[in-house]
This record gives sequence, C-alpha cells and structure tokens, in this order.
Amino acid sequence: MNKALPGAFVAGLVFGIGLLVSGMANPAKVLGFLDLFGNWDPSLAFVMAGAIAVGLGAFRLAARRERSLLGEPFRIPDRRDIDRGLVLGGLGFGVGWGLAGFCPGPALVALGAGEAKALVFVIAMIAGMELFEVVQRRRS
Repeated sequence: MNKALPGAFVAGLVFGIGLLVSGMANPAKVLGFLDLFGNWDPSLAFVMAGAIAVGLGAFRLAARRERSLLGEPFRIPDRRDIDRGLVLGGLGFGVGWGLAGFCPGPALVALGAGEAKALVFVIAMIAGMELFEVVQRRRS
C-alpha cells in the first residue's frame, strides 16, 4: 500500500468536514454568497479568509522543505504565464460554480451525503475532464 494513502485520506476527511461545517457543501449557501446585488450572505468570505490564512502558513512551511511530512516530493507548478486555456478554464469553473453552487470538493462531499444535484454536477465534471484529455491528446 502507498504510505501516503492514509495521510491523503485523513487530509481529505478533514477537508470534507471543514466544507460541511462551513456550509460550502450547501449550494444555497454558496449561491447566497455569489448574489452580490440581492440577498448577499458574506459568511463564506470569512471561511475563505480563514483558509487563506492557514494556506499562507502552510505554503511558507512547505517552501522551506524538499519533501512533504510523509516523504513525498512536492509537485508545485512552476508555470507563471497566463494562456488561453487557463483563462477559458477559469471562466468555465466560475460559470459552473455560479450556476450550480458547487465546485469539485464540495460536490464530492455533497455526493457522499446523498445530494442528487451533486451527482449531476460530478457527472458533468468528469465529462469535462475527459473532454480536456481528448483535446490535449489531439494537440500532442
């Protein structure tokens, strides 16, 4: 068994619990946050600020290390350019998040909780990932 698998499971479990506790796995909560000109719910901004604060510390710690706590090498992207694919992917992500109220992590958590709408989102997400792979193979 891969020695990183238990650590990945625990990290995923903590992440999923955090999404449930913060309400980010609830599409209505997310759509309320995105409704800037209606009945805006700013509570997710505090969740995001907390996540950024924790992430900053974690990235600073990781930058001083060559390997993760489990001994795996870090795979941090080194590209800094902004290309057409990045912009289109970002737009697709934002439109999907705004329409469905899910992004990938919360969708998987909601799917595990038995949310039927999450099943539709996850199927569409997997189809999009497969489409990306097909396009990438044709380019190379």
